[in-house]
Amino acid sequence: MPKLSVIVPCHDVRDFVPDTLRSLARNAGPDTEFLLVDDGSQDATGDLLERAAPDIGRARVLRHETNRGISQARNTGIDAARGDYLTFLDGDDWYAPGYLDALLAAARRLDCDFVRTDHVQVTGRTRVVHRAPAPRRDVALSPRDAIAPPSMKTMVDYPFVWAGIYRRALFDDGLRFVPSLRTAEDRVFTWQLHLRAASFAAVGLHGVFYRRGVATSLTQIGDERQLDFLPAHDRILAEVAAHAEADRFLPKIVRTYCAMIAFHVGGAARYDAHTTRRLRTEAGAALRAMPADVLEDVLAVLDVKRAGLLRRLLGRGVGKAA
Repeated sequence: MPKLSVIVPCHDVRDFVPDTLRSLARNAGPDTEFLLVDDGSQDATGDLLERAAPDIGRARVLRHETNRGISQARNTGIDAARGDYLTFLDGDDWYAPGYLDALLAAARRLDCDFVRTDHVQVTGRTRVVHRAPAPRRDVALSPRDAIAPPSMKTMVDYPFVWAGIYRRALFDDGLRFVPSLRTAEDRVFTWQLHLRAASFAAVGLHGVFYRRGVATSLTQIGDERQLDFLPAHDRILAEVAAHAEADRFLPKIVRTYCAMIAFHVGGAARYDAHTTRRLRTEAGAALRAMPADVLEDVLAVLDVKRAGLLRRLLGRGVGKAA
């Protein structure tokens, strides 16, 4: 049985997946299996996966007849995985040689429910290392202790699910990606990890390369799919509110949600008129549904521009920002 299952969802990535597949072959070994999920591709992606699989080693191609989204593609891989640990890679990203062996060794050494890593962001010829914002490294920590404080970037603000490795028991307990979310699914997953798991660690591996600025990526598309951040954060907020330590974590999720609303509404010019109207209506409703006392505390410490924008969505006017 494999020790590590690598789940690679792919949809219409024929121009990039050859690099991905070559990197998998350079990381193949007896302890690793690769689950290549063709999520209803309409280009040559599926054929490329089928041709490459025998050369990678222990690799299987799983097919969706229609495009079901990255959440369901990952879930399909999770359901088929046989490894003691799971990790993920998007179909347009890649690994450095030997990265997976180092990742698995770190997970075994630290003996945590999950381990997060740094990653390398690639934009054209530019490469930038992004560090996982853990308070300490190479030591087991409480996932809950890494959620707060609200005013700082913490581990729940690092939602790159492919920059990590996860013990299979987490998924045996029902952890999955939300199929209805076409974007922001990784933020829900990250919060659920930190609310539910017993231990985690962060390590300084720099072997996963994230390709930024791909025109077909959902992060680059300005349509209604981007509004899935609203139900995603509603789901997080509900889980936090039901948590035994809700008072401890509510300021963080409310501030994060407010920041996301301000970001999207502030950049609404990239949406069509219908999407913009829906964004403003649903964002206002989301703000009114937040715990009023926590929201008021957040608005009091936000910068004037964002606080004013959010107050206008609430229908309060800018004056109360002072």
